[in-house]
Amino acid sequence: MPLIGFDELHRSADEMRRQIRIAVAAAADRTVLEAVAAAAERGWIRPILLGRESAIRETAAQCQVDVSAFPIIDTDHPAPAAIQEVREHRADLLMKGQIDTPALLRALLEPQLGLRTGRTICQVVLMEIVDQKRAFLLADTGITIQPTLSQKAEIITSAADVARTLGSDRPRVALLSASEKVSEALPDTLDAAELTRRTLAGEFPGCEVQGPLSFDLAYAADAGERRRFGGSVCGSAEAMVFPNLLAANLTVKAIMYTANCQFGGILCGSACPVVFMSRADTTATRLNSLALALKAFW
Repeated sequence: MPLIGFDELHRSADEMRRQIRIAVAAAADRTVLEAVAAAAERGWIRPILLGRESAIRETAAQCQVDVSAFPIIDTDHPAPAAIQEVREHRADLLMKGQIDTPALLRALLEPQLGLRTGRTICQVVLMEIVDQKRAFLLADTGITIQPTLSQKAEIITSAADVARTLGSDRPRVALLSASEKVSEALPDTLDAAELTRRTLAGEFPGCEVQGPLSFDLAYAADAGERRRFGGSVCGSAEAMVFPNLLAANLTVKAIMYTANCQFGGILCGSACPVVFMSRADTTATRLNSLALALKAFW
């Protein structure tokens, strides 16, 4: 069964029986306020806005968003304050607003007051190619620069968990590289081969993990046929795990800016899902990310 896309995620959020409380760190941004206001109007969430209250109200007035019904917490330190709302059970989820990723991560990973669980925190993006009716996950697309073998194993687990919430009974995970051939010249291919071996040994139950695979082999069935390359994941990957942040960033942005696509992202590995995308993203992308986080939470 293919992964569900954003239309179905939006319908799922519309059908939720309760509103999810969400703490928005650094909410003074037009696209952030437009997205949370739209989600609140549809009955998805009850937002708590954190940041300088004067800036939040000024931004809301400029973009004609009514925030009169939303609690606003006036603070110069919105990331730790938002995390405190989650820790003290006044919020269920966390949303990144106009705040630097390092500042948010420092607060998330703070040993005593953060939301760490022991698992590697990673960004999982749901990418939907609209004209091809194809949805797939990409990880880690925003956090760990050069993941170790053990971190890659945890990223696989997080991506597979999200795939299951999106309808996969047995997630197919591709470990991406520049080549499908194992070579010491490409150390990430050695990691991919080892993780594939561990899969066969039972380390990732309920998953099919294959690598190394180039992007075309992971995505397109006809690529495998032309190159006479097979495997259970080849041509049908539901999640793709990158070897490093450089490969992830270049690939994701190339798709975002050249394909007919929709996308949204969350952080996994923390005590609750975090709605997490770039500060440059659109209102629609932030709404997609909210819908994805609600599905992962619900």
